[in-house]
Amino acid sequence: MRLLIFAVLAYLLYRVLRSYFGSGQKITRTENGGVIDEMVKDPFCDTYIPVRDAKRRVIDGREYFFCSEECADKFQKEKEEL
Repeated sequence: MRLLIFAVLAYLLYRVLRSYFGSGQKITRTENGGVIDEMVKDPFCDTYIPVRDAKRRVIDGREYFFCSEECADKFQKEKEEL
């Protein structure tokens, strides 16, 4: 019985800590529980990625979304050469 109570308390503590230290990303859901997430295109490698996972960078006063820091660095270097 004690083990069961301990397991329930541990699970509740886990849920509280997970919500407190969560990723901070807001995920919108549809009425039937599906996830809605905007997709953005990486301007360097033309890959589509969810906006919540994209690396954001402001270059020349415009915000761009990238799949990785490497693509962002390459794109910025290419823009500076122009």
